[in-house]
Order: sequence, then C-alpha cells, then structure tokens
Amino acid sequence: MATAQAHDDGTAVERRQLLNVAYRLLGSLAEAEDAVQEAYARWYALAPARREEILAPGAWLTTVTGRICLDVLGSARARRERYVGSWLPEPLPDGTEWGRTGGTDPADLMVLDESVTMAFLVVLEAMTPAERVALVLHDVFRYPFAEIAGILGRTPAACKQLAASGRRRLRTGRAPVAAAGQADAVRRVKEAWETRDIAALVDLLDPAAVMTADGGGLAQAVLRPVEGGARIAAYLMALAGAAPGPELLVRSVNGAPGLVARSGGTVLTVASFEVADGRVTRIWVVRNPEKLRSWAA
Repeated sequence: MATAQAHDDGTAVERRQLLNVAYRLLGSLAEAEDAVQEAYARWYALAPARREEILAPGAWLTTVTGRICLDVLGSARARRERYVGSWLPEPLPDGTEWGRTGGTDPADLMVLDESVTMAFLVVLEAMTPAERVALVLHDVFRYPFAEIAGILGRTPAACKQLAASGRRRLRTGRAPVAAAGQADAVRRVKEAWETRDIAALVDLLDPAAVMTADGGGLAQAVLRPVEGGARIAAYLMALAGAAPGPELLVRSVNGAPGLVARSGGTVLTVASFEVADGRVTRIWVVRNPEKLRSWAA
C-alpha cells in the first residue's frame, strides 16, 4: 500500500512523470515546472493526517497537476492574443547531447518521443483545453478515462469523445511522425544555407512549404508565416547574407533532427522541421530568448 513516506521516497520519479505530462499539456517547460511546483505545494499544504489517507499520492498529484494545466490552458488563449507574432511551443534539447546528464534542469527530466515533436505540439495548440488533456493523458500516458474524468469534471464517456475529437484534429493536422530521411534533409538545408545556394534550398523545400517564426517581440522574426518554398528560400538567404553569420549546428530538437544557430556560445535560434518525401514541408523557428533558456550549454 502506498503511503506518504513511500511518496516521499519516490518524489524524483513522480516529479519526472508530472513534468512530462505538464510539458505536453502546456508546450512550455517553464509553465510545466510552475504547474508541478504548485501541485507539490498543495500536497504539502495538506494536513499530515489527510496525506496519510491518500493511498496513491502519485495519482493525486497527477489529478491536481492536470487541473492546474487545464486552468493555464484556459487563460493561455487570451494571453496569446496579445503575443507579438506567432506563438510556438518551447523547443527542448537532448540533455545527453549537450552534456547535461542527471542535472537539475527540468529539460533533463523530459522523455523525448513523438509526442513532443514540434509537429505534434503545434497541432495540440489547435485543440480545446479539454481535448488536449483527454488526448494527452489517455493516448500518450495511458491514463484511464475514469481518472481523466476526475480532472475534467466530465463523465468518462464524455472524456472518451474528447480524446476521439483530438485524434481527428491530429489526423487533419498531419502530425506527428518524424520522417526517416529528416536528418539528411536537415543536413542538406544547413549546407545550402551555409554555401548560399538558393537553387539547392528551393529544391529542398516543398513548393507549398510554410515557415513560422516566434520572436515574441524580444528577437527579430517575421510576424506572420512565410508561405511557399521560393519565398522561404529567399528569406533564409537574406538572413545568410547578414554578417557576421552565426554558427549553424544539426542538433536534436524535441527528439527529432533540427538546426541550432549559435553565436559566441549563445543559442539564438532553434529550428524544427517536418519532412515528407525528402522535402521540407514545415519549418518552425523559435527565437524568443525566454524559450531558449534550456539550450544554454
């Protein structure tokens, strides 16, 4: 039987799980950490006798974290209407790749899989908060609808319908799965950019490709998506012509091959890609420095 003492012993494991849930629900590592900290604050605010009565502290914490995330998602829509330019989820580095193994950075506790690819997270943004919670908790973390019902305040049957609606949005939004040739396509984009080969870049981009940038008003970025492979190539070539150019590196971004632009040891830009049939169909560029804190080497 789980007890409060057992919970204390397993805090690190539970915190990792809660962070993984919260990040997928919110698309922000900072907000996810705040949500988990708030859940623990509520746990320790309970009277000791009340904590002893809770047979499954992990389940209790998950329910509370889910409700906190639901509230955050409900208010996020209004906040993002005031956001400067496009809003994108916060990109995650590969902790081992950056030499941060077993550290205290929340990014080190994230499990990187297809449910954190930028393509997946961007489609999640189009869902209602309830759809997002039902889909992520059930399809990604395998929570039963009976438990999700306690978070959403709805019946298990209604939660099942919400998850089904979320799946339809995923199919319509073409998320996720990283293509087998993504690493090669990203490497070729890097080479074309570095050699200023606009013809090669145009050839690598799907004619209907779309690039979305997030500067948040804190870094220079296009405010609206750039549509069309030729227009994207021209925009990237204009950036390449700026001097001095940053160092461009192929790195794991949210578990998939991406590009990182670094200058003087500081990460300035993180780009994620969607590739189909060997050509880039979507590019997501994050330049908001507040979203790049976990990339500090």
